[in-house]
Amino acid sequence: MKKGWQQIPMGQLCSISSGDSDTQDAVEDGAYAFFDRSRTVKKSSRFLYDCEALIIPGEGKEFLPRHFVGKFDLHQRAYALFDFTIQIDPRFLYFYLHHFSHYLPSVAVGATVKSLRRRHFEQLPVAVTTLAEQQRIVGVLDEAFAGLATAQAHAEKNLQNARALFESHLQSVFTQRGNGWAEKRLEEIGKTQTGSTPKSSDPECYGDFIPFVKPADFNKDGSLDCENDGLSKKGLDGARKVAAGSVLMVCIGATIGKCGYCDCDVTTNQQINALTPSAGVSHKFIYYQMLTESFQRSVMHSSAQATLPIINKSKWSALAVALPPKLEEQKQIVAKFDALATETQRLARHYQQKQAALAALKKSLLHQAFTGEL
Repeated sequence: MKKGWQQIPMGQLCSISSGDSDTQDAVEDGAYAFFDRSRTVKKSSRFLYDCEALIIPGEGKEFLPRHFVGKFDLHQRAYALFDFTIQIDPRFLYFYLHHFSHYLPSVAVGATVKSLRRRHFEQLPVAVTTLAEQQRIVGVLDEAFAGLATAQAHAEKNLQNARALFESHLQSVFTQRGNGWAEKRLEEIGKTQTGSTPKSSDPECYGDFIPFVKPADFNKDGSLDCENDGLSKKGLDGARKVAAGSVLMVCIGATIGKCGYCDCDVTTNQQINALTPSAGVSHKFIYYQMLTESFQRSVMHSSAQATLPIINKSKWSALAVALPPKLEEQKQIVAKFDALATETQRLARHYQQKQAALAALKKSLLHQAFTGEL
């Protein structure tokens, strides 16, 4: 620790208290902020505190503070740090707790859900320097983090704009349509089928002869992860082959409606329906149409929802799509969608890289701040 700094238990720097409100105390039109264990700030019709405070969830995986000034309600499983002594600047402590974020998870108790007790907060060692130096550090970090937030928001806005452009083009193409477009049921434009699973008790059914696709193997860009599982030639004999150039859709459960396409022969389990289009129909054209809001609505409308939503092969096969008369027009539309999708994916990768870079920079700044190097 740098000369002039000292470690002080957090219990000597502020008051520490848990709330006494419960989940049902949250109301939609409450006048006051209500902090619980989640990241979402809810509303309450009452307040327990009226002060500057750092609020930390008392259960979960991450125990990161929020800084708040004003009247607020507090869940019984959350903690407020308040009534700070003259030794500590609240914002300095806020940044320090983000820097020292590994400590609270390391002392939390519980086998399944990790939780904190008051003593964990009271005993937390805080590296403290002079109040003037704390305020200088806070000023530097506030300015730096504001700039990082602006950069992050800019990258996020670019990604949102690209996604909005893709969605807008998707909707306009399939709602406005062109001359000569005709509606056809899926069963009228190719072969539809539902997958099947060979006996799991027979290991000879499994191997690397042909990919065996499940809902978890659908990627966000519609491609399939074909490297996870496979069937042997014996397994294929008891399964249903989906030919290259087919469209696939999850037909049951929470991910019903998730779409994909295959560029090689695959097999699937029974949670997936597939369409192998006839000559003159582009599988990618059908794939993009299945992404539209209107088609997704028709899937949900046709699914039985007693427990889990499910659409069987016959109902799925009867769903309608719209087709231009010529394959060349379908391919031109697909090329436009492919270009927009590629740009959206590029911006998504850029955004993820930006997020990682900003997180690393924040971590570096915090390290410098609390080792006396800032």
